[in-house]
Amino acid sequence: MSSRSVAIVGAGIAGLAAAEQLTRDGETAVTLFEGSDRVGGKLIASPFAGLPHVDESADAFLARVPDATNLAATVGLADSLVHPEAVGAAVWYGQMHPIPDGLLLGVPAKLGPLARSGLISWRGKFRAALEPILPRQSLAHDSVGRYVRGRFGAEVHERLVDALVGSIYATDTDQFSLAEVPQLHALATGHRSALLAARRTRAAGTASASASPIFASPTSGVGALATATAEHAVAAGLDLRLGSPVDTIREVGSGDGWEFDGQRFDAVIVAAPARAAAVALSAVAPAAAAGLAEAETADVVLVTLHIAADEWPDRLAGRSGYLIPKPMQRSITAVSFGTQKWAHWAPPAGGQILRVSLGRDGKPVLHLSDEDIIARVLDDLQLHLGVRFTPREVRVSRWPGAFAQYRPHHRRWVDDIEATLPAGIFLAGASYRGIGVPACIWSGQTIADQTAQFVRSLI
Repeated sequence: MSSRSVAIVGAGIAGLAAAEQLTRDGETAVTLFEGSDRVGGKLIASPFAGLPHVDESADAFLARVPDATNLAATVGLADSLVHPEAVGAAVWYGQMHPIPDGLLLGVPAKLGPLARSGLISWRGKFRAALEPILPRQSLAHDSVGRYVRGRFGAEVHERLVDALVGSIYATDTDQFSLAEVPQLHALATGHRSALLAARRTRAAGTASASASPIFASPTSGVGALATATAEHAVAAGLDLRLGSPVDTIREVGSGDGWEFDGQRFDAVIVAAPARAAAVALSAVAPAAAAGLAEAETADVVLVTLHIAADEWPDRLAGRSGYLIPKPMQRSITAVSFGTQKWAHWAPPAGGQILRVSLGRDGKPVLHLSDEDIIARVLDDLQLHLGVRFTPREVRVSRWPGAFAQYRPHHRRWVDDIEATLPAGIFLAGASYRGIGVPACIWSGQTIADQTAQFVRSLI
């Protein structure tokens, strides 16, 4: 039996990825503590509209980075991965506008499609057309919104980039770190013109990955990746303890490790959201805990509806959904036409599954009752789509603190916190160095490697 031990706090995908990584060589005893009665954190799918698995949160992960697809292969899910249908999305700005071709996270790589789009006014198009001749601008502000507005003007920012990036991160892009959106940051730092840089980036991506899907998901839902990872790690020796919250970590003695739940560990990975981590670390790392307690998040609600076939307009065929820019938002922020996006989401009784998002940074939603949320969703859908739906089934999924808000200079905040952590305490997860399933997996695996090195260094 191993003489070295590591505890992991939190069985979201970051904690699970760390556990799977650490159990591979069998040299370290690994115990994973989770306060709830299941693994996966914010990743979960449940039965809906006669289907066994319809996601209640993220319905896909980025497939053009290797972290999630590699983990899926490791835990036996490679053959179950499917990809979205090749359908286009739209932006609702007074009416439905197809998203122009040639965008990179909303940044135009071509002026032609933008010029032909009814989404942007002629004044906005003229302003965007000036971008290639503008001088390089300072990035000291580290704000997505300030950067995009400075390059392309307010309309491209508001109706394309903020609508898309703001939806992905449930954020106000004026208050979100440019450095933490890798694709946009690469455009901003590597080139003077964002448009020309986006054009080169898209061309390179088309040449190297024209047959590679952008997104993927197991047929049983993204939550299946968490479940399979847990099972794989348990089979390799992980001690998984559900229903075991960790309140306070304490130091055993100077350099003698860490104690909680009546056990001593050589190292601890806290893979919990920042504010929960602050509570756990309050006794052993008060400076880090104070910084973590300042972390900001956005709450969201995801409403899933089963719409009967005879209520679904034919004119909406061929779309994956639409975004609503902030000036047009009443309650909902984005709508996914799930059945048109995923072939395996076709209800046995027919019809369509819609997933509707509410809530973002600066727009709280959790104070509303389920009845009020559903009424607002149906009112907004009627405004946008011209149809008053009478859903056959409705599910309301509430996600408090779902999205970490990476404020400008977020990386400095993380570095400052990590600099105050005592040796043997590590942080992983979406609060720190990347949002999204692949980023959380990368975080967990990277921290697991650092933890393994630390444990091996102990005499």
